[in-house]
Amino acid sequence: MREIAIVTVGRSDFGIYTPLLRAIRSHPELHLKLLVSGMHLSPEFGLTVKEIEAAGFEVFEKVESLLSSDTAAGVAQSIGLGVLSFAQLFSRYRPDIMLLLGDRFDMLPAGLAALPFKIPIGHIHGGESTEGAMDESIRHCLTKLSHLHFPSTQVYADRIVQMGEEPWRVTVAGALALDAIRAAKLEAPAETARLFGFSLDEPSALVTFHPETLAYEHTEAHVANLLGALDKLGIQAVFTSPNSDMGGRLVRERIERFCASRTRCSFVPNVGQQDYFSLMNTVSVMIGNSSSGIIEAASFRLPVVNIGRRQAGRLRAGNVIDSGYEVHEIVASVDKGLSPEFHKSLNGLVNPYGDGHAAERIIQRLAMVALGEELISKHFVDHPATTSGG
Repeated sequence: MREIAIVTVGRSDFGIYTPLLRAIRSHPELHLKLLVSGMHLSPEFGLTVKEIEAAGFEVFEKVESLLSSDTAAGVAQSIGLGVLSFAQLFSRYRPDIMLLLGDRFDMLPAGLAALPFKIPIGHIHGGESTEGAMDESIRHCLTKLSHLHFPSTQVYADRIVQMGEEPWRVTVAGALALDAIRAAKLEAPAETARLFGFSLDEPSALVTFHPETLAYEHTEAHVANLLGALDKLGIQAVFTSPNSDMGGRLVRERIERFCASRTRCSFVPNVGQQDYFSLMNTVSVMIGNSSSGIIEAASFRLPVVNIGRRQAGRLRAGNVIDSGYEVHEIVASVDKGLSPEFHKSLNGLVNPYGDGHAAERIIQRLAMVALGEELISKHFVDHPATTSGG
């Protein structure tokens, strides 16, 4: 039986993983080992490892990595601590294949530490681009550290091959989050509105906003403009919590202060996946710069105002309205998203990130791929140059 270790560092990736975790657990030839790290182990972020256990998943190992700091030095030191902690784990335990997802700085240490131990890595959501975040570099780094690739679209698969990866290593799976949406039991809109304290009789917004990590020195101005726009709009808003990126604490503090003085706004630090999907299925518009607005929201035909460059470069459906950071730009974009004409334009919208069967494709590959030297030893595939220097 093959042992498949999955690294999860926060509620966001755990929610994405969930369909895959269940599929691995029920597969006769695969055995799940859950490695929990990052924000999951931090009381500041809700100690969400308890939610993993409450969901019925056994935690094989808790790997400490996150310092209580969101400065550049704190993030860099957290990466170093994570490498050390995973190295200690791999000195006594090595899975047959380890799966990593996405582009978080607290996901990177597992890949770095696994390298000298020759642990095969499968990477989910490689090949994507987020030009306004340091996640861009981390994602591509994890691609080069990995031996199997599970991109969400053919466009991203082509990019992975362009990076020199052998095509046989790449399986276009689709986005796992769409599997979770397909299986979700959504609350009725009226119940969701009651739970989160807003009315269905007027427009409402789900606001998910994170620092733009390649411009983190401007975080205070960015969040001030967002909140200024929302104040001007007067829209009902449910805010979720930012993550542990550089500047995340500042964003959270500003949002909490904003909501404390406004009855039409609420801050919910820990929104579970089912509730998050129910909110997407209920609100009038989504505002912020989260990947969920790019990947998941299209499945709900939900208008999304995507602010700034954090998600620049990602494939997006017609529900996404890109906006700059100026107050008037955000206001105009939200007004467009709320318009009946725009809502009508989303009829028949197809999510470009797959069909909700990603877990099946990933499981099949994990069960069938030959383990050994051929998997570990990578050959760089050259491609003809498409441009010439000047």
